[in-house]
Amino acid sequence: MQTYEYIKQPKLEATIYKDDYNRRIRVDEFRGNPEGLLEYVMHEAESYRLDKVIVKAKAKQVSWFMERGFILEGGVNGYFNGDRAFFLSRFLTDDRRNSSYWRKEDEILLAVQQLDRQELVGDRTISVATEEYAEKLADLYREVFMLYPVPLHDPDYVKESMKNGTIFVYIEQDGRIVSAASAEISSTYKNAELTDCATRPSHRKGGYMKHLLRRLEDELINQNIFCAYTIARALSFGMNAAFHQLGYTYGGRLANNCIIFDKMEDMNLWERDLSQT
Repeated sequence: MQTYEYIKQPKLEATIYKDDYNRRIRVDEFRGNPEGLLEYVMHEAESYRLDKVIVKAKAKQVSWFMERGFILEGGVNGYFNGDRAFFLSRFLTDDRRNSSYWRKEDEILLAVQQLDRQELVGDRTISVATEEYAEKLADLYREVFMLYPVPLHDPDYVKESMKNGTIFVYIEQDGRIVSAASAEISSTYKNAELTDCATRPSHRKGGYMKHLLRRLEDELINQNIFCAYTIARALSFGMNAAFHQLGYTYGGRLANNCIIFDKMEDMNLWERDLSQT
């Protein structure tokens, strides 16, 4: 089960995301007493047998959490209405802390960063999805991902995401969606996560994803959203290369962050200030 909770206690307000499927609990924002917050999330982690605690912190909050065993894994500039967010994590088991692919992911990252930035050539017919396309999107995600952090295989979940402000864009051929991506917008903090990137194996060499991401950027700029970021599979050369070549900056790696593709995986942060485009 994946749920958001708004906690309001004396001297504490917090927005917390509980994620049983990925065995993690995440603090998306908080104000007030960090001791009360830490006590609450650690109790929840123990109660639900979660093994990773994540806090998106502001600059003045970082040292307090690091003194209590949290590790700074990365950050995103402009995340909190222009202020930087720091992604801090505390691991509650050795298995969750230790990555089996870290060295390989370093090699992929270094290879990606040697690539030249790219200007897109040509055009694609890209559409913004409405709820009527939820089943076609779910069909795409069922083919591409055996496992995924959220239930995109379910068209009802896709519809609910749209109602909550997520923008899906897609490319269609012969009545089927062959490639899609989304922007999950935070209207509160004026940022957007570019996510749900998928292309059918039969169309992987079409270069679709970069065009989809550019279209999402245009949609965000039209809504005055300038902080764009993504959390990409660290083992995926193609996705990391796409964001690097589009001008995104590497912002760190989140160890054993979520279940995706076929296992628990490390994820790379990439960010871009769209006000500078």
